[in-house]
Amino acid sequence: MRLLDEQYLKTPFYGVPRMTLWLNQHGYGVNRKRVARLMRVMGLQATMPGPHTSTPHPEHRIYPYLLRGMEIHAPCQVWCADLTYVPMRRGFLYLVAVMDWFSRYVLAWDVSNSMESGFCVSVLKRALKKGRPGIFNTDQGSQFTSEEFTGTLEKARVRISMDGRGRALDNVFIERLWRSVKYEDIYLRDYADGHALHAGLTRYFRFYNHERPHSGLANQTPASCHRNTR
Repeated sequence: MRLLDEQYLKTPFYGVPRMTLWLNQHGYGVNRKRVARLMRVMGLQATMPGPHTSTPHPEHRIYPYLLRGMEIHAPCQVWCADLTYVPMRRGFLYLVAVMDWFSRYVLAWDVSNSMESGFCVSVLKRALKKGRPGIFNTDQGSQFTSEEFTGTLEKARVRISMDGRGRALDNVFIERLWRSVKYEDIYLRDYADGHALHAGLTRYFRFYNHERPHSGLANQTPASCHRNTR
């Protein structure tokens, strides 16, 4: 599963057929059914639409993508959230984060052993205690299309935006965050369990927000950009 995770970060446009082919070419004798099952467990899908991409629950409302062509020029104009698979030495967890689109500042995060919407809503509520964005963007995963999640945003009078073509295309900044946290911390540390992972991510996100210069922010840290341009 870690191998799938690493390759997905490099080629998020790979669906089940191409990922299966890639694994076979590198000496891993797996079939499409197994790859499909693993990618489903990990919450991965190709960024290019196809006949087998997952869809949210049919009862959930899908919101339009509001960011196309929009100029983002200040913190709290747009926030975004996403969920990603995190490998450990024994098992895996899921990580969710809420990030300010302009400053790349991580407002709140947490890990869970399931992809249920409850822990995503909890992280969202923690982020909303620090401010209120004009727009909140996510993919169309069931965690983010749930009534509990969208209802929390509507109650806070936040406009909801959802990706239309795949998360790595429309929610690009948080995809870059996942690449940073995995290659700069998770893959290097190889955390033994959830307690070690949580402690390590606490250190990493503190470093990411307050110490790590970001080339896209003229080498400011996310925290300084978030604070100085509000």
